[in-house]
Amino acid sequence: MSRGKRLDLFVGAHIGDGWSEVEEERAVEPGSIEEPSKHMLVFKKEKRRGKTITLTGPFCLKKEDAHSLMTTLKKKLGSGGSYREPWMEFQGECMEKLRILLEDEGFRFKKKS
Repeated sequence: MSRGKRLDLFVGAHIGDGWSEVEEERAVEPGSIEEPSKHMLVFKKEKRRGKTITLTGPFCLKKEDAHSLMTTLKKKLGSGGSYREPWMEFQGECMEKLRILLEDEGFRFKKKS
């Protein structure tokens, strides 16, 4: 029994088809150091070995400042984690608490769409 015709669909575009490459300058250079109020952080959730990890970042801080911020956040949350440039990883689902703590430190977040 046939389920229908197979369609050959090609998804994608080539520069020669009238598309042009967008060349705009980034507002933030990678590796630059910014003050907390200029950060635009996002959250990600991942599963690693069956456990939930909350990622937040990207951070543009000095390594010492990032590690000191990480230790204070881990103490206030009561969970483990690590800093892998430019993201901070926390064990468990702690987005709401983490958002409040980082906003108190002066960081901003991208709005949810």
